[in-house]
Amino acid sequence: MLLALLAAIHGMAGAAPVSPRQLVEVVDLGNPVISPDGSRVAFRQEQANVERNTYDTAWYVQALEGSEPARRVADGGVPLRSLATGVVESAPATWSPDGRWIYYRALLDGKIGVWRAATDGSGTEPVTADAADVRAFVLSHDGNTLDYSVGATREQVLDAEREEHARGVRIDGTTYIGAGLFRSGQSGGRPVTQRLAGGWFTPGPLLSGLPDRWKRVDVDARGADAVATSPPAANKAGAEDGSAAFKRVTHPVDGRVARLTRVGDAGDRRQKPYVELSVASSAARAPAITCSADPCTGRDITDIQWQPDSDAIVFTVTDHREGRAQSIFRWDVETGAVTPLVRSRGLLRGSSRRVFDIPCALSSRTMVCVTAEADRPPRLEAIELRDGRQRVLYEPNLGLARQIAASAPAKLVRWTDERGDEFSGWLFSATVKQGAPPPPLFVNYYSCYGFLRGGLGDEWPLTTMAAHGISALCINSNPSYVDGVESHAQGTRAVESVVRHLAAQGAVDPGRVGMGGLSYGSEVTMWTLMHSNVLSAASVSTPTISPNWYLFNSLREGFAESVMERWQVGSLEDTPERWRTMSPVFNRHRIDAPVLFQMSEQEYLLALEYALPMLQERKADIYVFADEPHIKFWPKHQLAVYERNLAWFRFWLQEYESPGRYDQDQYAVWRSMRAGGRSPAGSPEEPRPVP
Repeated sequence: MLLALLAAIHGMAGAAPVSPRQLVEVVDLGNPVISPDGSRVAFRQEQANVERNTYDTAWYVQALEGSEPARRVADGGVPLRSLATGVVESAPATWSPDGRWIYYRALLDGKIGVWRAATDGSGTEPVTADAADVRAFVLSHDGNTLDYSVGATREQVLDAEREEHARGVRIDGTTYIGAGLFRSGQSGGRPVTQRLAGGWFTPGPLLSGLPDRWKRVDVDARGADAVATSPPAANKAGAEDGSAAFKRVTHPVDGRVARLTRVGDAGDRRQKPYVELSVASSAARAPAITCSADPCTGRDITDIQWQPDSDAIVFTVTDHREGRAQSIFRWDVETGAVTPLVRSRGLLRGSSRRVFDIPCALSSRTMVCVTAEADRPPRLEAIELRDGRQRVLYEPNLGLARQIAASAPAKLVRWTDERGDEFSGWLFSATVKQGAPPPPLFVNYYSCYGFLRGGLGDEWPLTTMAAHGISALCINSNPSYVDGVESHAQGTRAVESVVRHLAAQGAVDPGRVGMGGLSYGSEVTMWTLMHSNVLSAASVSTPTISPNWYLFNSLREGFAESVMERWQVGSLEDTPERWRTMSPVFNRHRIDAPVLFQMSEQEYLLALEYALPMLQERKADIYVFADEPHIKFWPKHQLAVYERNLAWFRFWLQEYESPGRYDQDQYAVWRSMRAGGRSPAGSPEEPRPVP
C-alpha cells in the first residue's frame, strides 16, 4: 500500500498546501457490515459541506471480490450525534437474511425511524412510522419482523418543553447550568431542551430518561400498526460474569465468553498497564483459558471478536510506543497458536470524524475495516484472515492522501522526559529553505489516533500549519496519575522535553512554541502556561476547573466525589490551597503568553471567571460559537476555528498577517495584545532522547 501511494505521488513535488476547508470536508467512513453470504459489505459515508453548513451521508454496498465500484443505495439522513460531545453516533446497518436489504436507523424529515434499502440500489422505504423517535432495533432471524424501541413521543417532548418554558425552570441536580435553559442543544434534527441525564456531563433531551417501550412490525406489511412486544433477550456480550473484565464477547454457538481484563502494577497511575485475553467456558467452574503467546503478553489489547464458524478470536493490539499504531492477530483457542494478520502505522479500527473505534466487520474469511494513518485519510480495506493480505476497497480521499504525502507527511517521534517517562507523537515538519532558521513549533496534546486533520477536537489544521512554515506535533498523553497535579504536570514535561529534543536536532526554534488542546488537552495547555515559560502562544477550546465551574455543578449527585477523586479538589472553603495550585483563576499572574479561547456556547460560561480578566488584561481573545457542544459540529464553525487558529499562530510565531483575508479588526486586537509587552518564551534545557 505504501509503495502504491508513493508511486501515485511521483512527480507531485511542490504540491499545493492542504487548505483548512479540505480538512473540514474530508470524507469519513463507518459502520461496515458484511452480508450473510460473505460476498458484500455495506458501509456509511459522511462528508461535511461548508457551503450548505450541513453533512451529506449515504449508505453504500460493495462486492468484496472483483473490481466493481461501490454502489450508493440510500440517503443516510442527518447524522445522529451525541448531545454532549457532538460526536456522530455509531449506527450500523443490519442485512436481511437473503441479502436483498439493509436495515438502518436514520433521521429523515425530522423523525428518527428505521428504513430499509434494496442492496441492488433500486430504492428505499420506511419500515417504522412511529410518533416517537426510534432508539434501537433488532431484525428477526427470518427477516420477517422487526422489533424497535422508543421513548416519549415527539409531541410529548414538545409539550414538556413548552410547559417548562411557561412555568419556569426549577434549578436542581439535572439542570445543565452554563448551557441555555430552553432548547440549547441539538438532537433529532432540532434544538432541544437538555437536562443532565447521568455520567460525567452527559445531557439528554427532556423525557429522555423514560424507559424503552418495545414494538414489533411486519417488515412487508406497509402501513400496518406496530404492536407492543417484550424487550429482546439481554445481549450476552455485555453480561457480567463476576470477573473484572472490561470487555466480554460471547461465542454465538456454545456460549464461551472471551474477556479482556487489565493486569499489571498500576503504581501511582489510574490504570493498570496491560491487558489479559482469556476465554471462560460456559460450563460452571471450568477454568478459564488465557492467551500466553507473546502478542498477548504485556500488551494493550483493545478489541476482540469471535471469528465466525471457528474457535478463533481476532484481537487488536494498540502500541502506544509506536504512536498508537494498531496490529491485528488471530488466536486459535483450541491450539493456543497466535497468528499475526496485519500491522499498520495507524488505526485498523476506524477514523470517522472524532470517532477512533469503529469495529471491523468480520466473516469467516475476511475482515473489512475503516483504516487511517496520521497523514492518510480514512479508507475501507479488506483483510484476509487466512494470510493477512490487504486490499483497498474504497478510498474517496485518495487525492488528499497524495497531496499530504507530497507536502507534509507525518513522522513518528519518540522521546523521554527528565524522569525517564517515554512519549510518542506524530510530527508534520515545516519545509524551510536551506540556510533559513529553524521553524516554530505547534503542539497539540491528548490523543493522536488515526487521521490527524485537526488533533483531538478537530480545531488545529496540522498539515496546513506545516505547509505554512509551522511544524505541528500531536503528542499522545500517557495514562493519568492518581494525583491530579501529576496528571497535568506530565503533559507539561512532555512538551518541554520534546522541544528540547527537537531543538537539539536543529528542527525547531525553542523560542517560538505554540500549544492547543481540547478537554484534558485544554487543562494541560493552561497548566503549561501557568507553570512553564516554554510557550509563546496558546489556544484552548474548553474550560478547566474554576470555583464557578464547581459551583455551577455542585447540585449534581456524585459530582463533588468525582472531582475530589480526579483532582483532589473540594469546595473553595475546604481545599483553598489545592484551588490555588490547580485553577487558572488564582494563577493568571503566571500566564505570560497570549491565549485564544474558541469555545462552545454550551461551555464558555464556565471559563469566564479567568478568561474575562485575561481579556481585560490583554492576555486573551475570546470567541464563542453558538449552538455548539463540547466538540464543535457545524462545518462553517469548524472552518472558522481552523482559519482563526492558523492566523493566530502565524501572527504570534511568525509575525505574519494575511492581507485582506481575515478581519482586520481581529488583527487590531492582537496587535494591542502584543503591545502589552509580554516577555518571550524561554528556551528549555538539553534533551534526553529515547535510546
